[in-house]
Amino acid sequence: MRDGSAARTGRTTVSDKPEAVDARRAAIDTYLELTRTTLPAAATSRGNWPIRNDHCFQRVILDQICAGVWYDHIPRPAYRHMTQEQTEHAAALAQAILDGTADLGALNRQSIAWRKARNTSAPCPSEPRQKMLDL
Repeated sequence: MRDGSAARTGRTTVSDKPEAVDARRAAIDTYLELTRTTLPAAATSRGNWPIRNDHCFQRVILDQICAGVWYDHIPRPAYRHMTQEQTEHAAALAQAILDGTADLGALNRQSIAWRKARNTSAPCPSEPRQKMLDL
């Protein structure tokens, strides 16, 4: 808070702790570097990963840290709205994928399952009119 009200009320904000801002920024930078560059390059060179594109790595990681479809939990763009804990978890999971200690296939399947479940809970495009008539 720029007006000093945080100091007056005794509340702590992220802006009051430059080290928290620095740690969050570092975690975001790590997450973005890994998902935009390092993981896609590794997927290409290793050849047996189920995904290769940067946005797919981001989807899998963000869905995992949200335990569901990420954009149901975090406003877009995610990297600007994630909490400190989420940014650290995202960076750590990206690193675990790179190191082979996280099962990318299982993470991808879970992400897809969350998305299918989300989509099947919504009516199909041909159903809304019928649902409305049944009300």
